[in-house]
Amino acid sequence: MAFSADELRVLRRALAIALHPMPLSDEDVQDCLRLAGSVDEAVGEAGRLRAFLLADLARYRDALPGSVTGYLELLQDALAAGYDPRPDDLAALRALRGRPAAAALLERCQILAERSVRARLAGALREDL
Repeated sequence: MAFSADELRVLRRALAIALHPMPLSDEDVQDCLRLAGSVDEAVGEAGRLRAFLLADLARYRDALPGSVTGYLELLQDALAAGYDPRPDDLAALRALRGRPAAAALLERCQILAERSVRARLAGALREDL
């Protein structure tokens, strides 16, 4: 997410106000509300884009092995954006591991999947305490 110069100015003012509370002018309140709206809109757009990319990834995975190049590229992009590989991804990569790029990606995905499982288990254990 990128902020415009105006949005950064408003954000700086909002942070200064949060650190040193003072009465706000109507203009400051409106600027902060507009900034919050812009952030909400960006977050919503990011969610829609993520849903689209994950659906695209699933389509490419379902079309394997014919879509292997596109699938591997999309999976790499998804991983870079914080995607946790699903069991379907690991199975697909295992089937494609004869290809060097798929084998390397499988190794990376296995590490990420293991970290994800460990984090979920640690979180579940903390909730039980």
